[in-house]
Amino acid sequence: MIKHIIEVSQEPSRLSLRNNQLVVTQSGIEKSQIPCEDIGVIVVDQPQTVYTHQLLCHLSSTNAVVVLCDQNHLPTSILLPLSDHSTLVPRLQLQISMSAPRRKKLWADIVKEKLKRQAENLPDEYPAKQKILDLAKNVKTGDPTNREAQGAKVYWQNWLWQQEFRRDRDATGINSILNYGYAIIRAALARSVVAAGLQPSLGLMHRNRSNAFCLVDDLIEPYRPMVDFQVRELYRQGYTELSPECKKQLLGLLAIPMKLGKETGPSGVMFQRYVNSLVRCMEGTERRLGIPKPCL
Repeated sequence: MIKHIIEVSQEPSRLSLRNNQLVVTQSGIEKSQIPCEDIGVIVVDQPQTVYTHQLLCHLSSTNAVVVLCDQNHLPTSILLPLSDHSTLVPRLQLQISMSAPRRKKLWADIVKEKLKRQAENLPDEYPAKQKILDLAKNVKTGDPTNREAQGAKVYWQNWLWQQEFRRDRDATGINSILNYGYAIIRAALARSVVAAGLQPSLGLMHRNRSNAFCLVDDLIEPYRPMVDFQVRELYRQGYTELSPECKKQLLGLLAIPMKLGKETGPSGVMFQRYVNSLVRCMEGTERRLGIPKPCL
């Protein structure tokens, strides 16, 4: 089942709980009611939105994620549910005790897949496409020669094909649209990481004392090209700034079906299988990380 992705952005709203359902009230009038168990992500981009404590607690119990946006309309905070107590401690111990060689092997799997998907975003006749594929073939354990960064340089120089583009996460325009798309996927992956009992701050390769989502930022890498593809399509349609319509289109990324082997399913389900594969790799019962591929 595809979980609902809800955006609150147009009007000041009051979000409350009644009969295990999210109730959205605007200007004193109830606009909608949605069962909390059917909600995957709520994105709030209306600064006058108010919530009840009861609602937030119940959303956590149904494993829903609440994403809060700042004055620039970019996600700035994520409210995540705590994992079930029976898995939290064993999984934390598993993460802490994971050997460096296994950690590096997992990172290599992620980098290879990211490079392949970046190459798929470029036309066949572009030399850059083959160059990135060649980089993917030569990724060593732990990526000591930083093939990921080399690939990124080539990729962004050719991403808009005949147009010049510089990737800058602090810039506006197309860069802000990319940032929003990445943040939405990051929130969905964070939900799956926590649901699996993993500690999102303990990454494979990302290390940052101020980042509580290092593991999520590792796992998101193969899905950045999926966002890039969608943002480029929006740009071709004339969208050059982050607008309500842009955000609506990007939220649709969470409804894209994904495939892993012979199995196909909605992103929420497949992200969970991705994280479960990571757990099995940590345990040593699976040798290669299973990374679902979007069916674009």
